[in-house]
Amino acid sequence: MQNTRRDFVKKVALGTAGVTMGGLGLSAKSYGSIIGSNDRINVGIIGFSDRTRNSLVDAMLSQAKDFNFAFTAVSDIWNRRRDEAKAFLAQRDVSVDLYRNNEELYEKSNVDAVIIGTADFQHALHTIEAVEAGKDAYVEKPFAETMEDNRKGRAAVERTGKIVTIGSQRRSGANYHAAHEFIKSGRFGDIVMVEMTWNVNQPGRWRRPGLVAQIRERDTDWKRYIMNRPYEPWDPRKYLEYRLFWPYSSGIPGQWMAHQIDTVHWFSGYDYPRSVAANGGVYLWKDGRENADTMTAVFDYGPKDDPSKGFQVVYSSRFTNSAGGVKELYYSNGGTLNLATNRITSEGGLAENHARAMNMEPNLLPEKELPSAAIVTAADTGVDSMTLSHMRNWMECVRSRKEPNAPVKSGYDHSVANIMVTAALRTGQFVTFDEEQQEVMAGGVVFHY
Repeated sequence: MQNTRRDFVKKVALGTAGVTMGGLGLSAKSYGSIIGSNDRINVGIIGFSDRTRNSLVDAMLSQAKDFNFAFTAVSDIWNRRRDEAKAFLAQRDVSVDLYRNNEELYEKSNVDAVIIGTADFQHALHTIEAVEAGKDAYVEKPFAETMEDNRKGRAAVERTGKIVTIGSQRRSGANYHAAHEFIKSGRFGDIVMVEMTWNVNQPGRWRRPGLVAQIRERDTDWKRYIMNRPYEPWDPRKYLEYRLFWPYSSGIPGQWMAHQIDTVHWFSGYDYPRSVAANGGVYLWKDGRENADTMTAVFDYGPKDDPSKGFQVVYSSRFTNSAGGVKELYYSNGGTLNLATNRITSEGGLAENHARAMNMEPNLLPEKELPSAAIVTAADTGVDSMTLSHMRNWMECVRSRKEPNAPVKSGYDHSVANIMVTAALRTGQFVTFDEEQQEVMAGGVVFHY
């Protein structure tokens, strides 16, 4: 049964992308030459979080034999998580050494690479630690929640030349690659508008009341946890429910919008928005959270030197009603690219009657089906095909030393967009990006948390 499952997972990962293989110009037969040396790649887990447990561990283990990768170490500052990691991996016949913090792991273990699944605000900071210790890294998104962390994280990766993949798994999805290629071919026409939503109705989303009641400060390391955030006394909610509290997380922008806005950058070629306006609030879940349960952001994208060109993105998300679910719609004058249905259609295109009235030619896209790939919103759904392909791409690139599908620059750019939205939400100001300073500007003033 184990062999059957491994074969199935491998086929899924390969099938969802001639994607990662195609991007490298590789075939399955060429993997042996990529690997070259038989030296094992020892991998450490930085933060045994829900995402690590529910997706990333099995995504790597299911393909580890293909690249001679193995988990050998776990670092987590909470003793409970260390014990859980050891038991979880033991169920998969994997034995690991446990470390109380990253310094201890890098000093005492022999890991070659790490998978980082810690709190949102820690990702860039833990990436810096990893690459400066000489390790490659797979790091969850969002890459950063402040521009200072964003700049330092990108600079460290580029300075050290380590292979770092950002966990934006859409970049390894077959449907997204097909959409990207269709847009870049010119057949879609200019993007004129993008609409995106991510809606759930889950009162417990990002809440951990059971664990909050159980954790004790002496069982973890609060000062290590808050890293470069302003010191405040121990707060178990901000440790375990950090996505509800700024400056530990931006909430919706960093967790969900980061995935979707990244595809806008990828498809359009623009690194970040020209401007952002946003509003939102805690309209229903009055549980002490600081980050919005509902928000809408409006982005303007286009060339800096020509405001007459570009397009608008409207992004909305709510935790109060799940109607609409996840939606990603790209519009041109000729029709619609729908990444929820994985179809390109002529819907909304310039019809003949309207075109002839203006002495114009009609503009209607041909019908086209994209490869399918499931988009899931629950945190406990297991390993989806895009995550499998994305992890495989990272493992390939650790071996080949080629740039991965989601390099650090993609994380830097989605973080710029996220921080612009955070600035708009928190200040109520119109927000732009100063390219020379690499700073987010709210109402003409540098945004600081």
